[in-house]
Amino acid sequence: MPRKLRLEFPGACYHVINRGNYRSDVFATSSTKAAFVTCLFEVCAKSGWVLHAFVVMRNHYHLAVETPAGNLVAGMQWLQSTFANRFNRLRGERGHLFQGRFKALIVEEGIPLAQVCHYIHLNPVRAGILPVDRLGEYQHSSFPYMRRPNARPKFLQFQTALAGAGGLADERAGWLCYASYLAWQVMEGPAGKSDAYVNMSRGWAVGGTAFKTALHRDHAVATESRAWETHGVQEARELRWQAALTRALEAVDKTPADALASPKSAGWKLAVAAWLKLHCQASNGWIARQLHLGCAASFSSNLTRYRRHAQASDPVWHVLTQIFAA
Repeated sequence: MPRKLRLEFPGACYHVINRGNYRSDVFATSSTKAAFVTCLFEVCAKSGWVLHAFVVMRNHYHLAVETPAGNLVAGMQWLQSTFANRFNRLRGERGHLFQGRFKALIVEEGIPLAQVCHYIHLNPVRAGILPVDRLGEYQHSSFPYMRRPNARPKFLQFQTALAGAGGLADERAGWLCYASYLAWQVMEGPAGKSDAYVNMSRGWAVGGTAFKTALHRDHAVATESRAWETHGVQEARELRWQAALTRALEAVDKTPADALASPKSAGWKLAVAAWLKLHCQASNGWIARQLHLGCAASFSSNLTRYRRHAQASDPVWHVLTQIFAA
């Protein structure tokens, strides 16, 4: 099975997910859920993690964790192996409990991280276990700890979730408003109904385009398909293509508005397209959409003619090749 990317750095936040092997009900009883929470709390204390939200369901779990020391992988290895050893020892069993490597989406701080927290807290509601007005009764989640500050470990912090629900304070009035906010999410908000919520558990990152672009730039995010899920591959590649397109447009003193206003067969657009094909292997469809070059088939024909008859003598092409010769 392809091994997915693990991006670690100090202060990184993640939405971590894993399921029982073959989607089995590894957490079928309250005692096994409680045992996993015990292990989770131990690893947070050992690893210096900040735990923003968690939930343990019958066959999977979700965590929203922040890693000040950039040590997600080591901590997760300890968490899953320790729980599995304790589980198997108690039952006299052997074998893998989880379906494989855990999934970890890197999350932008602020509102995106808060949205992940809301998503996690609402898991029992979306699963039909209980209605939102009884969410506090689900004991295998961070949500009940919100109203029990004296029972919270220091690493379990609700400031991000509360701030993302309208700047609420970590006090009784804020907790009540947060419960109402989650109820609104279920009744009228996006919880479970929009692409934004679906994307909380797919791809490689949760956050805005600027955040993902910065990760790609600053941490040399790889885009080989063997390291990614399909959705993550495409998103990361398009970020790289967009960065290359921006550089090329700046080099020839053009803008996206100029691309929209120029004819489909404009020479300067074909020069930029040819450069993109050479240097970042962007797809024809993506280039055609970004530069308004018509359908992919028409663009391909125009690009072939440009390469054969105009590219060698085109000053725009020479500008691009000289500027980016290095």
